[in-house]
Amino acid sequence: MGLVTFRFGDGDCELVTLDSLEPGRGVGTALVHGVLQEGRRRGCSRMWLVTSNDNLGALGFYQRRGFRLVSVYPGAVDEARKLKPSIPMVGEHGIEVHDELELEIRLRPGQPAPLLG
Repeated sequence: MGLVTFRFGDGDCELVTLDSLEPGRGVGTALVHGVLQEGRRRGCSRMWLVTSNDNLGALGFYQRRGFRLVSVYPGAVDEARKLKPSIPMVGEHGIEVHDELELEIRLRPGQPAPLLG
């Protein structure tokens, strides 16, 4: 139904990929919730991810689940495109792809998991 890849290190957890075969059915939410629980169990201080500026669906999904925008990396995708020219210039919703956005959710041991919806 879905797949999440993540990495624990340096006291935090990076959410690398999140995929669902049936969007809107709670699969992604359940996967994020599971990683959040494991991050808390391991004593991580935060869970974070990076997405591109055109990924409006992901931005909304993560913000509705308690993630906050913490950094913008202007031109990061433009730089990556120099190494990988196949990265499209225009992405979702006709938005030009130039920047990376970092989102995070803070974790505290013993803190209940946020209500994810």
